[in-house]
Amino acid sequence: MASSLRVAALRPLALAIALATAFAFTFAPTPSHADTDDTALTNLISLVSQRLALAEPVARWKWVNHRPVGDAHREAALLADIAKRAPAVGVDPEFARAFFQDQIDASKDIQNALFEQWRKLRPPDGPVPDLDTRTRAQLDRLTQSMISALARVQTLRATPDCPTQVARGVANWKSLTRYDATQTEALTRALGHVCESGGVGATG
Repeated sequence: MASSLRVAALRPLALAIALATAFAFTFAPTPSHADTDDTALTNLISLVSQRLALAEPVARWKWVNHRPVGDAHREAALLADIAKRAPAVGVDPEFARAFFQDQIDASKDIQNALFEQWRKLRPPDGPVPDLDTRTRAQLDRLTQSMISALARVQTLRATPDCPTQVARGVANWKSLTRYDATQTEALTRALGHVCESGGVGATG
């Protein structure tokens, strides 16, 4: 897993975050109209991509402060909070928990790969964004937006072609943002529970 994730794969994702943010705000969930499946998926993929982009500054902070990648207590607290918040926007709490567990796991995959690369090659340099005052605030905002976005894909989840639609959404998002193909593994893992059947279809 770690061998397939490289710092170079993170750069196009980081460069695309401005576009991702703009897209997410443009198509932010509102109660006044219903999204098409394609729009709802693209919005969700945009938010997932933004969260994955934050794995690098999180990893840098942990590296500099000699902290492990995993934090079981914080992860459990996050999942419990999400399960409580999800019903308020009509999202099944078990779906929300599974989805956010995927986000945690995908982020840790990237962070572990970065740790491995830094041990072998060269540690990161330059200023490190503060995790508590900056990066976690960004993660918190994304969490709220992602919970709302999950409500917009619930009708899609049980459809027979859901994995194919998710795969098509991923392919469209990569094209839109010039997303690096080597980042596919983390993104695929992060979207693994969008469909009730699980997984993401083939992208061709």
